Amino acid sequence: QVQLVESGGGLVQAGGSLRLSCAASGSIRSIFVMGWYRQAPGKQRELVATITSGGSTNYADSVKGRFTISRDNAKKTVYMQMNSLKPEDTAVYYCNVKAFSGNYWGQGTQVTVSS
Repeated sequence: QVQLVESGGGLVQAGGSLRLSCAASGSIRSIFVMGWYRQAPGKQRELVATITSGGSTNYADSVKGRFTISRDNAKKTVYMQMNSLKPEDTAVYYCNVKAFSGNYWGQGTQVTVSS
């Protein structure tokens, strides 16, 4: 059984920072891509950032220059440093792992940015 355990969400004022973490455990083989998606109330889930096993990154235009994704392959953990947060970043953030053994999602962590 595969588990993705997320942490680091919370309430922050606009302009502040948060760091999200997601650790994968269990029978997960050959991770290709790790990433973060988010879903705001009444909106569809959207890609925020991804990182491949080789370190190539991809960001949504709305977060470029403010968010930084990184990963520790040995720990099967992905991080996302979020700086200069805006109220429009408020959403539930989901960790995603694409691996040879499957496509996995975390339970989500709430990020709320107050103005």
